[in-house]
Amino acid sequence: MASTSTSPDTSATSPSPKKYNLRNPLPLSASQEQEVKQMYHKRVRARCAPEIKAFAECAVNRTVTATWVCRQQRLAMNACMITHANNREEEDRAREEWFATHEERRRAKEEELKRVEKRRAEVITMMRQDEERRRQEGQGK
Repeated sequence: MASTSTSPDTSATSPSPKKYNLRNPLPLSASQEQEVKQMYHKRVRARCAPEIKAFAECAVNRTVTATWVCRQQRLAMNACMITHANNREEEDRAREEWFATHEERRRAKEEELKRVEKRRAEVITMMRQDEERRRQEGQGK
């Protein structure tokens, strides 16, 4: 009996490390995953900034010809982007950054909603005052 009670306990504790990943403690919604991807791609672009800048400078005032005239810069930029975009560690860092700044973003969003509500109340007050003024002008005629 004691062996059967210990086996469920060990099975109950063994799935939990598999279930909870420290780098990703919560399942993210699609929009949250999109935010993580945006942070990830921003980090990749930052790492490849010199290559991107070189290609952009070469491609200025060119349209179709940029493909072969700036081939060397384009290949260097693509190689850099592929190297860093296939790096799982970079994606994990972006995910960690997202979790670290989650509370800050939530607070900023709440403050923005408060400002919007305050402004909405101001606009409603101004509209009511304007209506009252127009009504008084109409009665005075």
